[in-house]
Amino acid sequence: MAKKARDIMTPGVECIGENDTVLDAAKMLAKLNVGSMPICGEDNRLKGMLTDRDIVVKVLAEGRDPATTKAGELGQGKPVTIGADDSIQLAIQTMADHKVRRLPVIDGHDLVGIVSQADVAKNAEDDDIGRLVEVISTGG
Repeated sequence: MAKKARDIMTPGVECIGENDTVLDAAKMLAKLNVGSMPICGEDNRLKGMLTDRDIVVKVLAEGRDPATTKAGELGQGKPVTIGADDSIQLAIQTMADHKVRRLPVIDGHDLVGIVSQADVAKNAEDDDIGRLVEVISTGG
């Protein structure tokens, strides 16, 4: 039986609240030793993804104060996600189409995990892995 997103995802993902500051987010990223994390709303729904690069480019480089800028201000547009019961192939295609290295996994409206490029690398066919890395790394 083909593996699904829930079979390869990293479960138990921590969120930063949309009303928490970017400074809080940076501290949480450092504590968890990760480069990105989901932004969750007051309604416990996924609002976007925040990366360490977002903090540098969209806050620090623009002279904004990380102690007053809200994490929710960085989550733009509808987040790219995958369903928990979707195939690894669909996860790969979604990551390639949107050029993302991490894909939140949703079960109904609940965030249940993250599929990373590393999770795919451990579980997919070599040709698929190579194509994904090439598309994400080169932009095409």
